[in-house]
This record gives sequence, C-alpha cells and structure tokens, in this order.
Amino acid sequence: MSVAESYLDKLNEAQRRAAVFGAESRDPLLVIAGAGTGKTMTLAHRVAYLIDKGADPERILLLTFTRRAAEEMTRRVEAIVRESRPGQRCELPWAGTFHSVANRLLRRFAPNLGLDPGFSVLDQGDAADLMDVVRHELALSSTSRRFPGKAACLAMYSRCMNTIQPLEVVIRDSFPWCVDWPQELATLFRAYVERKQTSQSLDYDDLLTYWSHLVADAGFATEIGDWFDFILVDEYQDTNVVQANIIRAMKPGGLGVTVVGDDAQSIYSFRAATVDNILEFPDLCSPRAEVVTLEQNYRSSQPILDSANLLIADSERQFGKRLFSNKPGSARPRYVTVEDADAEADCVVDGVLKNREAGLLLMDQAVLFRNSHHSDRLEVELVRRNIPYVKYGGLKFLEAAHVKDVISILKWADNPKNEVAAFRVLKLLQGMGPRYAARCYAHLQSESFDMTALRAFTPPPACRDEWLPFCSLMEQLADSKPEVAWQSQFAPLSTWYRPQLERLYESAETRLADVEQLEQISARYATRERFLTELTLDPPSSSGDQSGAPMIDEDYLILSTVHSAKGQEWEAVFVLNVTDGNFPSEFATGDPAAIDEERRLLYVAMTRAKQSLSLLSPLKFFVTQQHRHGDRHVYGARSRFMTDRLISSFDECYFGDSERPRSLKPRTDRKIDVQGALKQMW
Repeated sequence: MSVAESYLDKLNEAQRRAAVFGAESRDPLLVIAGAGTGKTMTLAHRVAYLIDKGADPERILLLTFTRRAAEEMTRRVEAIVRESRPGQRCELPWAGTFHSVANRLLRRFAPNLGLDPGFSVLDQGDAADLMDVVRHELALSSTSRRFPGKAACLAMYSRCMNTIQPLEVVIRDSFPWCVDWPQELATLFRAYVERKQTSQSLDYDDLLTYWSHLVADAGFATEIGDWFDFILVDEYQDTNVVQANIIRAMKPGGLGVTVVGDDAQSIYSFRAATVDNILEFPDLCSPRAEVVTLEQNYRSSQPILDSANLLIADSERQFGKRLFSNKPGSARPRYVTVEDADAEADCVVDGVLKNREAGLLLMDQAVLFRNSHHSDRLEVELVRRNIPYVKYGGLKFLEAAHVKDVISILKWADNPKNEVAAFRVLKLLQGMGPRYAARCYAHLQSESFDMTALRAFTPPPACRDEWLPFCSLMEQLADSKPEVAWQSQFAPLSTWYRPQLERLYESAETRLADVEQLEQISARYATRERFLTELTLDPPSSSGDQSGAPMIDEDYLILSTVHSAKGQEWEAVFVLNVTDGNFPSEFATGDPAAIDEERRLLYVAMTRAKQSLSLLSPLKFFVTQQHRHGDRHVYGARSRFMTDRLISSFDECYFGDSERPRSLKPRTDRKIDVQGALKQMW
C-alpha cells in the first residue's frame, strides 16, 4: 500500500475489502452493514478511494435519505482526500437525497416531460390541503356515509405511487375500511393529478415518479446513466420499488453501483420501503454483485449483541451475520417483568436515577417504545419526579403556521400557478375567505398569471386599505432581478407580514424570530427556487421536533419511538411494553412479512444500547370504558419474539412489591390425595 493509501489503515479487514472492491472493474457491490459496524465511515472511504484511483468526483452519484447524511458523507470524503493528498480539493456536486437529485434532474429535462422548469414542490401539508380542496369540489366531503379524510386519501395515493400497485390492492391490503369507495377514490386521485398539472406543482411522490418515467425511456436512461461512472446508495434497505427501479434503469447490469444497508434494520414498510430490494439486489446484477458483510460492532457490549444475534437469527429471510464487539462490558441485558404501566414507569425512573448517580448523564439514556402514546404514564411520573426530558417525533419547523405563511408567499411569487400557496397567502388578508380567494385566483388565471393583474381585482371591503400594498409586494417578489441577491426580498416581505402575524397569532416576537431564522438559512442558497425546494424536501429541525414544550435544564432524558431512534445510540436503553400486541404489533398478526419486520423493529431498539439494555414486560394493561362488572385490566402475553433461548441470554427479574403472594411458602410438607379423591367420584 502506498503512503497515500494509509488512510485505509483505519478500517478493519471487512471495511477495507468493501472500500477497495471493484475500483477498476466497477463490478456491483452490496455492503451488508450490521448495526454499529461503521457504515458511514466505510462508504466515505470507498468514495475517497474511488477518487484516489482516478474517478471524477463530478461523475459520482451519492444518494442518501436525508440532507444531513449527504452533508456528513461529503464532509468525511473531503477530509479523507485532504489527508491522503494534501492540497487537493474534492467536491461531490451530485451528493444528495433521492428527492433533491430528482428535483435537479427534472428541471433539466422539464421540456421533455411536459413540465415548466419553474414548477413548485408541494410539501406534505400542502399536498394534503390540495387533496382536500379537490375532495370538497367533488362533493366527497358531504357524502351520506363517512368518506376518508384528506390525510388518509393522500396516504392511499402515495402508497399506490410508491408501490406501483393498483388502487384496489392498496385498499384491500392497507386501507380495508375504505373498501366501499374505489371508484370515488380513483376519481378523486385523477382530479388531484390534473389539478397539480394545471398549477405546475409536484408533490414528493411525483419527483420520483417523473424520474422513473424519464429513465423508463431507454434513450434518456442511457444518457443520464452515462453521466455517472459510480452510483452509491446509502440505507438501501429503506428504498421503495420506484427508487430501486430508477437505479436499475440507469445501470441495468449494476455496473458501477454500490448499495449499502442492513436487511435486519428494514423497518419502514409503512412508507412503502421493501426489504426485497436489498435481499434480491445481488441476483439482479450481472455479474452477480459481490456481498461484503460488516460484523464488527463498535457500539455495544458483547452480551447485548449476543441477545440481538439470537433475536434476528429467527428471521425468515436475511443475510446471515453475527455481530461481535471488542468493547469491554460483561453486564447482561435485563428482561424485567412489572405489574402494570405504573410499575413500569417506576422501574424506568428508578433505573434512570440509579444510572445518573453512577455518573451517567440523563441524555446518555433513552426510553424507546413502539407507539408514541406508550410513554404517557411515564411522562406523568417524570414530571412528578422532576426529571427533565424531550420526546422526539413532534412538529417540524416548517409545519408551524407562521413559517408556512412566509414560505407560501415566496412559493406563490416563484410560481403564480401554485394554487395551494395562493389560497394560503390570500386568506392572510382580512375578510378574504375561501370564496374571495377562489375568485381572485380565477381572475389571475384569466390574466395568464400576471401578478400585476392583481390590482384590477376588487377585494372584500375589510382589506381594501391593505390591498395595494399587498399587490406591490407580490409584484416586487415576482419580478426578481438576477443581478440582485434574492435574499433582499425578506425585508419587504417581513414588513408586510408583521401586522398580519400580530393579528393572527400569539407570541408574535417569538414567531418573528423564526422568520429571521428563515432569512439566515436563505443565505446558503444561490436562488429562491433552490431555497424553496430544498427546504420543502428536507426541512431544518428546531425545538418543534420535541413533542410538547421542552424543559430547560442542563441535562434531560430522551424519549423516542423506535422508528425515530434508528441511527442513534445511547449508553443505557429502556424498551417499554415488550409484550405480544406491542412487539409485534397486534396489527401485524397474520402476516409473516409484517411479523418479520416487527422482529427487526425490536432488533433496532436493542442495538441502540451501548452498555445497558432493559426490556420491560408489564403483566397487566388497564382498560377504560369497561362495564361496571367487567375487569379493569387485561393480561399481557409474553412476546412471541422472547423465546426461551433468547430469554436465557437475559438476566430475568421482577420489579415490584417484594411481598408478592408468589413469595409465600407452605409451612408443612403434608400431602393431600386430590387425584385419588377425583377417581373415586366416578
């Protein structure tokens, strides 16, 4: 190995084999990266090695699922290249999420797809609102029987698009309560598609769908595929059918393709991800893809990995692996039986406080659960015991109403045909209800969406005094000059919006700070279109990610669903409600594939722990609205995943009153012949 390649010394044998494989032959590669095995470091070293061997960074396509992951990968690659070749710069212009790369490609090929290059991208909230508008116009919101709401309709539409399954199949398998509405839903979805096309708007699913149709044409597939010598995909187990088809269309035989992931961590089928993509990848390549398995874990102690290995070994379909670790630690994980939810909360709090007294910070500990409401009782106890915590999985920054207002103003200026943005902006004005907003939009449409035509519209009396200033603002924003930095538009926008914000919302000063944060974020983007699109596809986080008002303290406990915890790690982890009906979920029973995914979900929860892992199993669950003569609780059954073999790898214990009846012992050995008495009865 040359001096320049000494950076590979940081890798173990399997990681190095993955990093250097096929740099010249470009043969396809699948890296099965077990939990905590250094996936990101391995992938970054592979990209750096390819560049070191002459690959052009501009001809490398690196696809991730979050912008943060793409930025982290790029940063690591640049650091490795600088280390191996001081003074050499390395930029990866085609590193990004599936959706952000799709957005860039579609704008380049917009004329070929019948799109306006200035199309708008709808976030989930805007898409649901547009679906609701169409639903109302088709009179589906006033049916004699309950018709699915906008969120359910959008979820059905999205699943059809991402699984490429007929609507009838999607309804039957995932939305059986909507079985009476197939024709009406098909009509709704057709009208929704037509409305998006009229307004030149694309939702998240459209970005991938248009990309897949583009590369379904052999000519375009070859053209785009030839732009890249290497395509690398992170977290491949989380891809859906459309994403896998796109990769195969661009590189039919898999030449130059590397995919990295872990089939044992495929837990997002509710987002249409399919584990089949990673399981079948090697056989779909020609030549068959090389499979390199990373098994050395750098996160957890061996006793925790022993239990995780036993759990996942019972999975029906998998790439076999056995995680091992050189980290010190001999404490076995605990399987704790508790009486009920109250005892479970007490057990967690006691364990957290003991860990804290032993020198472990609260933020180095996490409580994980299958569903968000599972932590309700625990949260009450944490407040009572004065233990600060944050709970992840709540609102995102862009879901705040005032932030959506500002974004909508910019979106409408960027694309006057954006009906959803137009309605939101117009309804900010006093007296401008849905009917007036519809008339105004229709007027603008009749004038070929020329923003100056707004002045000719007669607004409702309540907003006539502010109508002309509003028109001036929209004209100024729409008439963006390339020689002027677009970020300067925030000043007049904020001036106009401030009185609207003070009229519509409480805590105006706090909300204005969010608008200022948007302006600061905008400095990273050269164009308004790029700012709006990237913000929509991968919004920034804020304290809104914490469910409820976060407690301000020097330290705090982490509460999280397992799905939100994927990719994270803590010194100590408590997993709630490890019983049948929760792990696995009662909704997964009867479906072997769903049960297998539930097993993987528990596996992900267990492999978040570094040194201490506790699975809690309540004996009773209290129920509400029972008949007065009925039981106030039901008994929980042991999780079917917790086999005798698996439990033998845990330390079993009971948390509760030490004077339980089971601790009583008889005072005599005298025997009663009940069996004989029963025989004599007959």
